[in-house]
Amino acid sequence: MSKPPADLIIRPPVIEDAIRLHVIRTLPGVMRGTMQIPSMTVEQVRRQMETSLFDAAFHAFVAEIHGAVVGMAGLHVGNRRRSRVGDVGLSVHDEWTGQGIGRALMGALLDVADNYLGLKRLELEVITDNEPAIHLYESLGFAREGVKRSSMFRGGDFVDTLMMGRVRDD
Repeated sequence: MSKPPADLIIRPPVIEDAIRLHVIRTLPGVMRGTMQIPSMTVEQVRRQMETSLFDAAFHAFVAEIHGAVVGMAGLHVGNRRRSRVGDVGLSVHDEWTGQGIGRALMGALLDVADNYLGLKRLELEVITDNEPAIHLYESLGFAREGVKRSSMFRGGDFVDTLMMGRVRDD
C-alpha cells in the first residue's frame, strides 16, 4: 500500500480543470482501464463539468501535485428509491498510478458518502483485467458482486466488467 506524496492536495474540481482532466481521460492507460474514449473534446469535458458542478447529486474531488491535476474521483447519488446509493468513478494519470493517489481520492469520496450523505451503498464497475483497481477497491471494503460479460468494447474486442459494491453496516 503506497503512501500518497506529501505535497498531494485533494480538492473539489473547478471549471478551469477541464483541460487537465481531458488530458487524463485520453491517456492510454486511463482509456484502457476505464470507459473513456479518445474522441471526447475539451469542450465536452468542460460542458460535463459545468453540468456536474451544479448538480447537487454529484460530488467530486481532484488530486493535485505541484499545480498539476493527476486524478479525479466522482460520486453520483441516486434519486427516489436509490437516494442512499452512490455510483463511484475514479481516474488517475498514467504516470501517477500505484502511488496512493487513487486511495486518497477514494478516501475523500468515502468520507463524504459516509459522514455527510449517509449513503448505505456504493457501487462501481471496473474492467476485469484492471487488477490494481480491483485490489484498491477490495482494500476499501468493496466486494465482487458479479461479472457483466462482453459489456464493454475496447481495442477491437469485447471485455467483461466486474460489478463491485460496498454496503455500510449500521
